[in-house]
Amino acid sequence: MTGRLNSAQPYALGLFRIVVGLLFACHGAASLFGALGGTDGSGGTVDAGTWPGWYAAVIQLVGGALVLLGLGTRAAALVSSGSMAYAYFKVHQPEALWPIQNSGEASAMFCWAFLLLVFTGSGAFGLDRVIAAARGERDPKAADDAERTPIAA
Repeated sequence: MTGRLNSAQPYALGLFRIVVGLLFACHGAASLFGALGGTDGSGGTVDAGTWPGWYAAVIQLVGGALVLLGLGTRAAALVSSGSMAYAYFKVHQPEALWPIQNSGEASAMFCWAFLLLVFTGSGAFGLDRVIAAARGERDPKAADDAERTPIAA
């Protein structure tokens, strides 16, 4: 049983990356373009160039899209994790100690989820692997163990 679970690990990690990236990109799209009702539910957006909201939204949209696609996953996840750590400690934590009290659960969860991806890489289904395979090379930043994990499922 453990062997089957271990062989499924890259696929589970790839699906995890896709879901986290999609959810993060949705936050950025809501803030920048008012998509999905905007950040306040009324279609409102953050003003361009405002600190830190606009920059956070750009990181959310671009970082989320890159993680979703599995393109430069480790670097995009590192920047995204850092932005969520900043959001938690500068915006949420001064309001109260615990995330449940300061509405910082999403920031904390995204921070830790992206930090995990920094260390694990993209898993299966990432574009980094497809590009590396098309070039006939193995990109160590794109894949964890390309020999153990097939490119296409």
